[in-house]
Amino acid sequence: MSLSSHEADLFQGLRGRFEAIAYRLLGSAVDAEDAVQETFLRWHAAERERIETPEAWLTKVLTNLCLNQLTSARARRETYVGQWLPEPVLSGDPILGPADTVEQRESVSLAILTLLERLSPKERAVYVLRAAFGYRHREIAEILEISEANCQQIYRRAKQHVTTESSRAPVDAAAAQGIVREFLTAALSGDTEPLIRLLTGDAVSIADGGGRVPARRGPVLGGFAIARYLGSLFRPTDAKRAFLGGEVSFYSVTVNGGPALLAEVGGQVLGVFCLDPVPGGIQAVRIQVNPDKLGRIRRRWAATAPHHPFPVEW
Repeated sequence: MSLSSHEADLFQGLRGRFEAIAYRLLGSAVDAEDAVQETFLRWHAAERERIETPEAWLTKVLTNLCLNQLTSARARRETYVGQWLPEPVLSGDPILGPADTVEQRESVSLAILTLLERLSPKERAVYVLRAAFGYRHREIAEILEISEANCQQIYRRAKQHVTTESSRAPVDAAAAQGIVREFLTAALSGDTEPLIRLLTGDAVSIADGGGRVPARRGPVLGGFAIARYLGSLFRPTDAKRAFLGGEVSFYSVTVNGGPALLAEVGGQVLGVFCLDPVPGGIQAVRIQVNPDKLGRIRRRWAATAPHHPFPVEW
């Protein structure tokens, strides 16, 4: 049965919210878009006259689709080449959803999205729906078909795990750009000491190439080891320029609410270095170079041109 204009408008009005929920649940903009589209197809095929509360019905369908994807994704990641990282998204992208509260902003940070991978699919769903979107425990319990008391217990457990390991002080735009500039200057200096001073002693660097492009297969641990790794990675050579197709331009951007360095060649985004600053320095460098996870950033980057690179030669 075809959708009426009212039914179509109802779904379109919820699409942005649903994409934001799915992105937080899956850590992938591509998968989030697919989950929302599948929800639309099920809405189209449903006996809609029997659905008393369309938004609640649609939210339950979307959440269950995401839970199924999370379960299958865990199996796929056992054979994933190298390290897996969430898909980065430029700040301002509507898929990031609401950012009015601390919980909403934190729930979409790469640090949190990475931590959420450790939760069970059900724990992740409860945390996202409650912390980021303010659903009541009764509503979440109905979506997941659990008791309200169980929902509250799951949320406390998930929140404690996430909050304990992820609390960060907010960084304003000017400070973020300063962090990125200092990081790039140190990385291009040819000396490990400036990078070591920027990084915390327990820092970690993780690169995700997905088997599509060369990337470090395992995490690099400790400030000294990361400084050596990044110094080698940023060292310009003719061979690197030939492999990349030209000279690299670098830009300061905000990704998932945090400071990041974007690398571009000939207008094409090659990768994003997401920095996780804490009072003692940069605690994590998450490097996303998997082209499958850069599609949304590339489209938004192209749509918001022109951009102004750092005045450095590489």
